[in-house]
Amino acid sequence: MSAVASVESGHAHVALLELRRAPFNYLDVALLRELADRLAQLDADPECRVVVLAAEGRAFSAGADFSGKDDARDPAPLYEQAMRLFGNAKPLVAAVHGPAIGAGLGLALAADFRVGCAEARFSANFNRLGFHPGFGLSLTLPRLVGAQQAALLFYTGRRIGGEEALRIGLIDQLVPADEVRTSALALAAEIALSAPLAVEST
Repeated sequence: MSAVASVESGHAHVALLELRRAPFNYLDVALLRELADRLAQLDADPECRVVVLAAEGRAFSAGADFSGKDDARDPAPLYEQAMRLFGNAKPLVAAVHGPAIGAGLGLALAADFRVGCAEARFSANFNRLGFHPGFGLSLTLPRLVGAQQAALLFYTGRRIGGEEALRIGLIDQLVPADEVRTSALALAAEIALSAPLAVEST
């Protein structure tokens, strides 16, 4: 069964991708490869101007899955697929309805915009697990929240909710939990009204 599904968005020029590894949507090499492949296909589709990434289940993504022997021994293949996500040309909006932890936070920050809710939880918990920050977070997190706030989140591994995430600039919109996806789609539809070449070059 596919771990990433294309879902009808209901909006012109907006594609909706959904992670389907409920309830926690743990990330592994296969899922990230499939997601990167689908984003590459949408990049080549002239009818698509904006992509929304959502997830079923309780979490947006609770982090990386290193349960496989090979993944635990060598995380490089996982990171190789993760880095592909930063190469897509079409704007990407993440609908973060639940926890985005570790690599899941990295996935959310690979998007250009994030819509969240008060119940969402965000954590860069790598130091607590004995790892350096992965998934590009050492670049994306300071860029969004500033070096000091990023250092605080990295060093402590603390979890913050949606309201604090909005306050520090980690997410762009805070909406009720049952409106996260529809609000992300509405934002994408608004972006899709702009000239695609102008957006791509901005």
